[in-house]
Amino acid sequence: MKTPLLPLARSLRSNQTDAERLLWRHLRAGRLEGHKFKRQQPLGPYIADFVCFKAMLVVELDGGQHADQVNEDAERTRWLTSQGYRVLRFWNNELIENMEGVWAVISAALSPSPQPSPLKGEGANGG
Repeated sequence: MKTPLLPLARSLRSNQTDAERLLWRHLRAGRLEGHKFKRQQPLGPYIADFVCFKAMLVVELDGGQHADQVNEDAERTRWLTSQGYRVLRFWNNELIENMEGVWAVISAALSPSPQPSPLKGEGANGG
């Protein structure tokens, strides 16, 4: 069954912003530690800019128009979170001016959380 958002998603893929094009060059083909991303992916009532299903991670790039739609973006993030996704949001200019920093944040979000290790020699008895 095709989603009604699919034609819009296809159109968005064909008409990416400069920031989306830049990030996609870095994310496509498993270039981030082998994680596979999809772009302009319908998720429920929304189209996520980028999603890694395996990591349940959504990356959203926000242009200037998002300054006027804070409530809508918050609702979108709430819905995605309620579905089990973690959501990272970056401003377009943030990505363009600091790709390395954005890349580091995305990479950290994809890395497994380190498990706490027991402290050696510092047991409950103060030993």
